Amino acid sequence: MKVVSLVPSITEALFDLGLTENEIIGRTKFCIHPEEKVKNVAIIGGTKNINIDKIKALQPDLILANKEENIKEQVEALMNDFKVIVTNVENIEDNYYLLKNLGKIFNKEERAQNFNLKIYEILNQSKIKSNIKVAYLIWKNPYMTVGSDTFIHKILGEIGFENIFKDQKRYPEIQTEDLAKADIIMLSSEPFPFKEKHIEELKEFYPDKKIMIVDGEAFSWYGTHIAKCENYFKELIAEVESIKI
Repeated sequence: MKVVSLVPSITEALFDLGLTENEIIGRTKFCIHPEEKVKNVAIIGGTKNINIDKIKALQPDLILANKEENIKEQVEALMNDFKVIVTNVENIEDNYYLLKNLGKIFNKEERAQNFNLKIYEILNQSKIKSNIKVAYLIWKNPYMTVGSDTFIHKILGEIGFENIFKDQKRYPEIQTEDLAKADIIMLSSEPFPFKEKHIEELKEFYPDKKIMIVDGEAFSWYGTHIAKCENYFKELIAEVESIKI
């Protein structure tokens, strides 16, 4: 079966399940894992601006899309000519069924189940012992954070963090003063590439707060990615638990 993936984390999951470059024939420019394999797969645009003509030229048997990451009209246009599966992953249970279904489609059930078991094991072992309130920023100019109906919020909660914006939805814009209640301000490495200089900018407003860069992929990439984040989560928890709050 020849597949085009319009979703970075699903592309990674397909390779992790054992598909090859002969089967995954198209990807977005943001599909960067696994690096040594995706470089051999044709790029069909970005997640929000796919090149439909390029996809038509590839003649895939199946296209994998995502409700949040892709544009509805573009996906619907592809549905006129191809079989398209639109995924929607909002929490760990959704992620479980995503991998289970991919395993079923590609006859990789056992490998999919192994990844699911590993993900649950990691999240069960990755728990902070104290109540820590966090603000998780995904964008700058304007600052944007995550509400309760996002995968990032669910991962924060799985580890034991309290999202101070849990009463909001999706990705609300916020002001610097809205961060006052957070014990820790997390600056995600993606989609906005926060760097050390951005920590310094916020330190001007909150000199006594812990402000840190976090791995955006560990919190937002569903599929198989969390199965590779065991050490990252352990180190993150050790770091935040050493902070006097």
